[in-house]
Amino acid sequence: MLRVVHGHLEGKDKMPAYANRGGDSNVASYEHGPGWIDVTFRDFSTNRYDDRSAGAASILTMQQLAQDGHGLNAYINTHVKKKYAAKVR
Repeated sequence: MLRVVHGHLEGKDKMPAYANRGGDSNVASYEHGPGWIDVTFRDFSTNRYDDRSAGAASILTMQQLAQDGHGLNAYINTHVKKKYAAKVR
């Protein structure tokens, strides 16, 4: 299990921990910038999604869900699961 220390995942590159308000998410942390979002899952894999791979509207939605701490895992599984630009880890 991942450990959150001061709002970030221990041992990760200071990515903000995902709040997981629903309590059952596979998402552990995320980081984003203009036109992209990196999502780290509980198995420590990280996928980068960007405007070109998943579409700008999806990236904006994912960024908002990440900040809200609810619904990101479900959105990924339903809308963009294999539309990542790269596997970062």
